[in-house]
Amino acid sequence: MANIAKALDLDEIASGDSPIHKLEGRIKLISTILIIVYCVFASNLIVPVILEIYLLVLMYISKISFFNSFKRILFLLPFGGIIIAIQPFFQPGNIIWSYSWLQISDTGLNFAILLFTRLIVCLTAIVLLSSTSPVQQIVASLRKLKMPKEMAMILSIMVRFLFVFIDELETIKKSQKSRNFDIHSKLTPYKWRIKQVGYSIAMMFLKSYEQGERTYESMLSRGYTGDAELYDNKQDFDRNDYIYIGFLIFIIALLTVIIFVFPENLGYFGKSLALK
Repeated sequence: MANIAKALDLDEIASGDSPIHKLEGRIKLISTILIIVYCVFASNLIVPVILEIYLLVLMYISKISFFNSFKRILFLLPFGGIIIAIQPFFQPGNIIWSYSWLQISDTGLNFAILLFTRLIVCLTAIVLLSSTSPVQQIVASLRKLKMPKEMAMILSIMVRFLFVFIDELETIKKSQKSRNFDIHSKLTPYKWRIKQVGYSIAMMFLKSYEQGERTYESMLSRGYTGDAELYDNKQDFDRNDYIYIGFLIFIIALLTVIIFVFPENLGYFGKSLALK
């Protein structure tokens, strides 16, 4: 049950006792969305650099492990990294390097750098949110922000049982391995191996359906109705919440003024790197 232990570890980290952990869930959620949206629409490198520094300072204040946070970021990085890696080779512009049919343009390289810094900021913001907010608090915050309660409940249950299904999959894989099944083995026909993988996927669907039925019946037996509310121990904003969101808005406003008034003083960091 290693994955269950990891889930509990993540919840323990997210339930820490730092000033960032104690903020109201809606404030942290809105702040994360503000950072991501502002960073994604920024075309100057100064924006993601300053926002990343700001997020690293928040990580330090939150007392969460930089090493573990960077590992989680690196784990998520390939999902967008592949798209970023091909940008220098396909965007038109002045050729700064070529080998045979491969060519790297200055426009493509600049755009790839901008995309990379945007991705790092977005992933850091998400990791910070998940490291300082338990899943229950995030779902409760979404519910307070008028997310349909049915969707909020489904999201909460999905996250909770995701690790359970991962362990179920690990159990199936161990059972197959104990019977000498190896998907990469050349000793058995390829079609037969694919069929066994299909059986495993079908078994996971069946287990998911059965687990869903058991969960729903358990919830009904405990008095669940569609009007049930998610518990959140902090209901109102306090001074620290307003200071936190106010300081973020101040940083965004200051960056916007600097970009429009002093772009030439920032050099490469003030140059627009977005595609035209």
